[in-house]
Amino acid sequence: MPHIAVTIGAGRSPRQLRTLLHEVHAAVLRSVDTRPEHVRVVLHEVPRTHWSTADTTLAELDQEPVRPTGPAEPTTPAEPAEPAEAVGEREPS
Repeated sequence: MPHIAVTIGAGRSPRQLRTLLHEVHAAVLRSVDTRPEHVRVVLHEVPRTHWSTADTTLAELDQEPVRPTGPAEPTTPAEPAEPAEAVGEREPS
């Protein structure tokens, strides 16, 4: 019997969580030769203050300002780099 544990930061709607459970269940059925009634999926919701990455909690990340995702600013072409010296063309020192 496949047993899948999913851990996710709290804050999703019941509909999103139900969709996640359904999709995980469906993925197991597509991937493993088993009967639907044998698949167990457990969803663990963790408070966002109790989960951190790079020493920053999810709650703290939620407070960071959202960066605009519009088109990138036009950039000027980089100046060509100077050609590297070929091996053996240096004067002896």
